[in-house]
Amino acid sequence: MRTYAGHSSAAASNELYRRNLAKGQTGLSVAFDLPTQTGYDADHKLAKGEVGKVGVPVAHIGDMRRLFDGIPLAEANTSMTINAPAMWLLALYVTVAKEQAEAEGRDVDEVLAKLTGTTQNDIIKEYLSRGTYIFPPGPSLRLITDMIAWTVHHVPRWNPINICSYHLQEAGATPTQEVAYALCTAIAVLDAVRDSGQVEPSDMAKVVARISFFVNAGVRFVEEMSKMRAFTALWDEITRERYGVEDPKARRLRYGVQVNSLGLTEAQPENNVQRIVLEMLAVSLSRGARARAIQLPAWNEALGLPRPWDQQWALRMQQVLAYETDLLEYEDIFDGSHVIQAKVDEIVAGAREEIDQVLGMGGAVAAVESGYMKSQLVASFADYRRKVESGEQVLVGVNKFDTTEPSPLQAEGAKAIETIDPEVEKQAVAALEEWRTTRDSEAVERSLEHLRAVAKTSENLFDATLACAAAGVTTGEWSGALREVFGEYRAPTGVTAASSSGESGEQLERVRTRVRETGGELGERLRILVGKPGLDGHSNGAEQVAVRARDAGFEVIYQGIRLTPEQIVAAAVQEGVHVIGLSVLSGSHLEVVPEVVDGLRAAGAGDVPVIVGGIIPPDDAQLLTERGIARVFTPKDYELTEIMDEIVTVVRESRGLA
Repeated sequence: MRTYAGHSSAAASNELYRRNLAKGQTGLSVAFDLPTQTGYDADHKLAKGEVGKVGVPVAHIGDMRRLFDGIPLAEANTSMTINAPAMWLLALYVTVAKEQAEAEGRDVDEVLAKLTGTTQNDIIKEYLSRGTYIFPPGPSLRLITDMIAWTVHHVPRWNPINICSYHLQEAGATPTQEVAYALCTAIAVLDAVRDSGQVEPSDMAKVVARISFFVNAGVRFVEEMSKMRAFTALWDEITRERYGVEDPKARRLRYGVQVNSLGLTEAQPENNVQRIVLEMLAVSLSRGARARAIQLPAWNEALGLPRPWDQQWALRMQQVLAYETDLLEYEDIFDGSHVIQAKVDEIVAGAREEIDQVLGMGGAVAAVESGYMKSQLVASFADYRRKVESGEQVLVGVNKFDTTEPSPLQAEGAKAIETIDPEVEKQAVAALEEWRTTRDSEAVERSLEHLRAVAKTSENLFDATLACAAAGVTTGEWSGALREVFGEYRAPTGVTAASSSGESGEQLERVRTRVRETGGELGERLRILVGKPGLDGHSNGAEQVAVRARDAGFEVIYQGIRLTPEQIVAAAVQEGVHVIGLSVLSGSHLEVVPEVVDGLRAAGAGDVPVIVGGIIPPDDAQLLTERGIARVFTPKDYELTEIMDEIVTVVRESRGLA
């Protein structure tokens, strides 16, 4: 039982972890901030406004020591949501475990053999959904392979990778796509480990047994539960037939769950409680396909960062299910159900067909590089959005039953979400500067030089990374050294090949007419730049805006994620756009958005209006409006065609048209 937690600083997060463990939480799930996830230190320009917002900043071994102060790692079960720099964060974790063992006079190897937990480390889904990738697919897969090989030999109880279908669902995947693309990723990873020569063929069963999955549970109960039974059957089949694993226990699908956070609503957020409970049931009722670990979001995550009390409420939901009900006491209660079996068979057949399609293209990496998987997800999500907007897919409190009483949970004066003090970032930068002055700089440079040298060979990178951790290297320095060797990468956006299929109603046609007429009055086609400033890689919303804007007749400029305000301004000026739409979900809107406005003014383009969409509290929306933002949209504004209509109005206002 976990809650996904971490914010502000290592010290503040350590305090939160201790409180959660005292309340009966049985595992830790570490949320890292976006600079840490993308391999930047707190003082990098892209980190501005992002430090400590969506997780804890960990810049070096000192931060990792503080994060787990007083928590014996040999007895902990720690999940770390980290991907591109997963090797680095695990090296820091292992180093702290070694230090704890030495301080207690215990055998280091014995302590390492007891470490249990998971590093997410699924880079394929980062190219498809979350966007916290750093390096190109080839070098990224090499880092994963090296890490799996090292852990199998040295930390045998650790799960070195967590194949994440969770984020695929949030990016629009159907149950069939979610199962198929996750299994394609697993095949790519296992093939790479097998072919690397770092693991004996006889040890492949050990590798398979340490592969875990991280799955999304949506609110369509029967479909989600059937999906997990299909997942279990296909994993057993693939590991037996493709990798020759004979032990049924090693072939068991080991998965954890976070129920669907992006399915939570800003409108009537109290309804999220029952959504969360139903989604938890979908992955716990079927004993033959039951999750091994569950972490639940809080009811108010569509509003902002949950408070400790909100996380406690989410934890208590699991405890009530486990200790008060009899739901976990019986054999699989769905065995023999012809309804469930029919749905399972349907998902299995569809997933097999899609797996064959991807493998026929050369596997998951090739399907990422070609843009195939990304465009499929964008198209699926566009179809879902169309159903929500038409009312075919009901969201209670959003597009139906939207009358409401005032919520006591959000009463005036109640602090409905956790907020991060802006001083956190300043303190992190100051602490980083101090760290650099107190370490052995020569040892740091030697370890980084060795890392670069090893990266240019086929040698395993983990020992070189451990040496960097012990020397006091920072997260940004480790990533920077590998950036020099491997280069950086920008993944396909999937927008070009996607369309709002079926979207041809009267409302969209009316907006198309307004776009065309406004362009005629201005003497040129309307152009919108859709931008993702900062490090927030959740691009689903931005992609759907780009797709709908194109379908409405706009010329769309969308360059993908992780742009500086300066890059957005430069692109807007170069392309001569009529409006800029910024998408920010990480809480950095007050820092990065005004920089775009100021940059436009400095470039002589202050007349280009800027609109913003994201998870933005009402008070912040007011501040943004006062800073010159033309419109602010939040998750309650789900009608994309209405948003397009409003964008046309913004353009007309900015150009003095009636």
